Amino acid sequence: MSAEAKEQAGGILRWIERTGNRLPDPVFLFVYLIGGLILISVVASALGVSAVHPTQRDPETGALAVVAAQSLVSADNIRRLWVEMPTTFTHFHPLGYVLVVMLGAGVAERSGLFGTAMSAAVRGAPRVLLTPLVALVAMLGNLAADAAYVVLIPLAGALYAAAGRHPVAGIAAAFAGVSGGFSANLLPGQLDALLFGITEAAAETLAPAWDANIAGNWFFISAMTAVFLPVIWYVTDRVVEPRLGRYSPASAAEAAAESSAETVADAPLTAEQKRGLRGAGLAAAGVAALWLFFTLGPGTPLIDETAAATGRLTPFYQSLVAGFFILFLATGWAYGRAAGTVKTHRDLVKMMAGSMGDMAYYLVLAFAAAHFVAMFNWSNLGLITAVHGAAGLQQLSLPAPALLAIIVLFTAGLNLFVGSASAKWALLAPVLVPMLMLLGISPEATTAAYRVGDGATNIITPLMVYFPLILVFCQRWQADFGIGSLAATMTPYSIWLLISGMALAVVWVALGVPLGPGAPVSYALPGGP
Repeated sequence: MSAEAKEQAGGILRWIERTGNRLPDPVFLFVYLIGGLILISVVASALGVSAVHPTQRDPETGALAVVAAQSLVSADNIRRLWVEMPTTFTHFHPLGYVLVVMLGAGVAERSGLFGTAMSAAVRGAPRVLLTPLVALVAMLGNLAADAAYVVLIPLAGALYAAAGRHPVAGIAAAFAGVSGGFSANLLPGQLDALLFGITEAAAETLAPAWDANIAGNWFFISAMTAVFLPVIWYVTDRVVEPRLGRYSPASAAEAAAESSAETVADAPLTAEQKRGLRGAGLAAAGVAALWLFFTLGPGTPLIDETAAATGRLTPFYQSLVAGFFILFLATGWAYGRAAGTVKTHRDLVKMMAGSMGDMAYYLVLAFAAAHFVAMFNWSNLGLITAVHGAAGLQQLSLPAPALLAIIVLFTAGLNLFVGSASAKWALLAPVLVPMLMLLGISPEATTAAYRVGDGATNIITPLMVYFPLILVFCQRWQADFGIGSLAATMTPYSIWLLISGMALAVVWVALGVPLGPGAPVSYALPGGP
């Protein structure tokens, strides 16, 4: 890269950093948006803004009902805000999903299961397979949330140094997998619970009976894993590492870090950790067998025998939130008992309580987001915008793949300034989900497109909460490594993950392949004209 190009890139990064730092905390971002929403609702109501509801009919005339904008300062809505405040918060769909999953995931993380499993997966890897193995474990490590950032990424640097490769390349590959491939995985997890909770709230503005399916993107995110793996492998080995050059310690501290890397990378698992992993494996098999029994056993409690063929597995899909809670809880407990990190039931309770403590900020954010979403629905502005927006898009006659590609690009750009996946989706879903439902695109497909754009630019924005931590990990090996260096290192990943993810979404929708069990790409409103 020429000096001029480096200067231009640095200028862009400085602009992004300055602009992003001016944004308020996501909690207050919702507070300010609520204020703006109130003003818009008053003006829209006074102007008589309205739309024809695509499915609801007037009970007297039988004609399609007209939905008018409602002022949020009307007596009814003011009363509703203050009287229903506890209900508005506790009935926020993502809240229950995320808290339930995190109760179990907190045990699996704090018992040491997640950290040990990730470390065991990458230790002893052949040099030529080091990058794909690190990338794969990093993407699967999304289920471990914070543990993937704190454990795997610095470990990848040590592994690369021990293999005679540039440690920053290892950190970059792991960061690209954990954060760039944020939605890629072989199993649904807490992110699926969080996003589909918001999707459900948005979809219900048009179809009140629509229920979220935590496995609604299962097939798609599994395909993302398969697509992103060779992308991260190629970019790391052919683009990033050659650009970094051969690693040579420039200071005594860096030399000490390199000399200790061999020990860190090759340190074998202890006998307790091995026993813990065996116990966790048996527990996972037991939970899988239990859910299989509930699905196919006597009485088939997780199959609705009275429903139509397309809805018979609905109880099974809805049980997956509880299923992942039990899976994480059982495997974390089994690991902890065998490894000695869980000695009594009180340790288990403390770990679950600790995981709820980590969710304190999310609870505050959820309170603000819940009221924004609820008030947006009360004003009818989301539905009106969706109806008129769908009509405008319909006139453009854009195919479904093109519409989803636009969503991917828009989300990727917005992600540079608003890092929280849940905050962005809470802002976008109330408009995008019903708008595309009106055009025959399922909520699951819209959610999948959002996920592609959200992950791709995570790794290049300094506003990403773990960006400073990754910078510190890099500076451990290269003291003069700055924000611009990290952004420049991660930019090739961001570009290629965005291109490949968008191509996957476009081809997937064009072929009409289901996004998950019982989750088609297309959607037809029930009771439509």
